[in-house]
Amino acid sequence: MTWEEWVSIAAFVLAISAFIVGIVLLRRLAEARQGAKPLMVPSASEEAPTGPPAFIINPIKVPDPAALRQIAVETAALHGLEAPLWYETTKEDPGHGQARQAVADGASVIVAAGGDGTVRAVADALSGGRVPMGLIPMGTGNLLARNLDLPMGDPRALVVVALTGRDHAIDVGYLRAEGESGEPSAPSDSAVGGAGAKEHCFLVMAGLGFDAAMVAGADNELKKRVGWLAYFVAGARHLHGRPLRVRMTLDGVQSHHRLRSLLFANCGRLPGGIVLLPDAELDDGVLDIAGIDTKGGVFGWASLFGKVVLQGVGFRRELPASPGSIEFWRGQDIEVHSETPEPVQVDGDLVGDAVRVHVCVRPGALHVRTR
Repeated sequence: MTWEEWVSIAAFVLAISAFIVGIVLLRRLAEARQGAKPLMVPSASEEAPTGPPAFIINPIKVPDPAALRQIAVETAALHGLEAPLWYETTKEDPGHGQARQAVADGASVIVAAGGDGTVRAVADALSGGRVPMGLIPMGTGNLLARNLDLPMGDPRALVVVALTGRDHAIDVGYLRAEGESGEPSAPSDSAVGGAGAKEHCFLVMAGLGFDAAMVAGADNELKKRVGWLAYFVAGARHLHGRPLRVRMTLDGVQSHHRLRSLLFANCGRLPGGIVLLPDAELDDGVLDIAGIDTKGGVFGWASLFGKVVLQGVGFRRELPASPGSIEFWRGQDIEVHSETPEPVQVDGDLVGDAVRVHVCVRPGALHVRTR
């Protein structure tokens, strides 16, 4: 083994150590600040729908659907609600059609129980309407639930929140990706809106470049065993990937950039308490955009992670000659042209490769049920 390889291994070990220490620090700080975060303004209740609650279950993600159904029935009866309606997703329809049917059946709230793909499909069907969405997060990232501070890991508490909590209007992002021919990129299995859908709904974060390559490279079996850390393992394989060169038009203003990853965020918190975009809010009517770049291989990524940890505790000043950088923008309508086809992801689901991406936000389009 050459000395360069030994140095790379040592740097990678240091980066992992910094990652773990940073997570512990951020978790403690998050616990100290819990309750200090301003609550979103509740939605007006005069037009709230009445009727039975509905549950849309992904039977692959939910480990015991029968037990969850029993909790739902007991909770509804305890709070004087009608018996819940029950739907299951299929490979052909990850939740969009079931949500539409639940609305037609008169549901007062529609609870998505599954991973981020199930949540996206249900959210897309409910976007622009008044029926709120509840969450029973059962996926790898569960980032929307984390950003809403829902009681993760407690199915009964989650059902209580979904059936009796408050409704808040949040923004919804939409992404359209095009390949070199100008045609829409082939939609993934989790694309919302049915086969051939051109727009992809996202609630947390979409992006192209390194983050999408990381999503694409995450092993499914490893995700089942170690959860979101599987993405970190996949990302290690792409640390030396080539940079992107893009032209971005943000609300009519054009600029050119060299970067590793370009992210479009509706909220800013990642697993482990990591705050990647500290100004992002679910209900502020804009998307927060982050352009991430690194130099120097593993050392650049380690520097970048250190910067993310510092900004999570309120230190936002750019350090001189830093090999890792994050540049932030905000806006409502973004178009990106890349010199080469790049992988694109929405809320952890791979869309495909694209040379042109159009992203927009629909403010307050979705009502979600929180505590």
